[in-house]
Amino acid sequence: MKKAVNETELVFSAVSENESFARCAIASFCAQLDPTLEELSDIRTAVSEAVTNAIVHGYRDSGCGKVYISCKIYPERTLVIKVRDKGCGIEDIALAMTPLYSGDPSGERGGMGFSIMESFTDDLKVVSGVGKGTTVIMTKKFSPFTFPSASSENG
Repeated sequence: MKKAVNETELVFSAVSENESFARCAIASFCAQLDPTLEELSDIRTAVSEAVTNAIVHGYRDSGCGKVYISCKIYPERTLVIKVRDKGCGIEDIALAMTPLYSGDPSGERGGMGFSIMESFTDDLKVVSGVGKGTTVIMTKKFSPFTFPSASSENG
């Protein structure tokens, strides 16, 4: 991949109140790509799911720990977002990514986080080590920017 043309990083406490902060911050950062409303909604949803997973599963809702996000924009309107925690990690990534599977013993979680992230991005990778944490890498390619035609403004 070519060199990033812009990038940002966020670090915040792993508490559920910060999930909306992360969603808004990354949406604001990617606004420079002039995304469609659908693309913006996709990014907000994927980031929300990744951050929620880090807080709920990585740190088991303990409020201890940090969530780390790095976001880079590459040429050809490509956004790469990495959401990382240093929590408990995932023992079986393939199982965790199975729709409707949840590692939450309370049964309150739907087990759709990874499926949602996958459906709203172009590529999803998960790297994890038990006791070392998890990194979720999401790639989104934005549609080419086009100026409205003069005929559509006058028509």
